Amino acid sequence: MDKPMYIVGIDGSEWAKRALERAILLAEKTGAKVKLVQVINPILSEPFVVDGGIVPMIKNEDEKKIALNMLSFLRDQYKQSNVHLDSEVLRGDPAEILHDKTKTEHANMLFVGRRGRSPLSEIIVGSVSNKLAHSIGIPIVLVP
Repeated sequence: MDKPMYIVGIDGSEWAKRALERAILLAEKTGAKVKLVQVINPILSEPFVVDGGIVPMIKNEDEKKIALNMLSFLRDQYKQSNVHLDSEVLRGDPAEILHDKTKTEHANMLFVGRRGRSPLSEIIVGSVSNKLAHSIGIPIVLVP
C-alpha cells in the first residue's frame, strides 16, 4: 500500500505555517508524504488603482522566485523530520488549484490555514478555506 499523501496550502501567512506544523506532526505518526503547494493568484497580481495612482505589482517571474524561496525555507526547517517533503508553485485560483491538486496527487488530507495572507484578498476572492471545506471531498484540517 502506498504511503498517505497530505497537501498543505502555503500562502506565507502564520496560519499556513501552523497548518504545515500540524501536517508534519501527523505525517511523522502516519508515515505520510507531505506536499507544500503555493498558489499565485493572478487576480492579486494585477495592478490596481489607489487614490488615482497605480500600485506597482511584483513581476510574475519575481513572484514565483519569492514563492520558491519561501517553500525552500519551509522545507529546510523540517529537514530533521522523517517526513518526505515536496513542494510546488502553481498559478490560478487557489481554491480551484488546491482542489485539483488533491485529486491528481490522490491526497488523503488537505491542511490549510483558517485565514489567508490578508483581509483584502478574502474580500476580493473570498475565503479559500471556506470554498475548500465545502467542496474538497477528503478530510480537511482548517488550522486556526
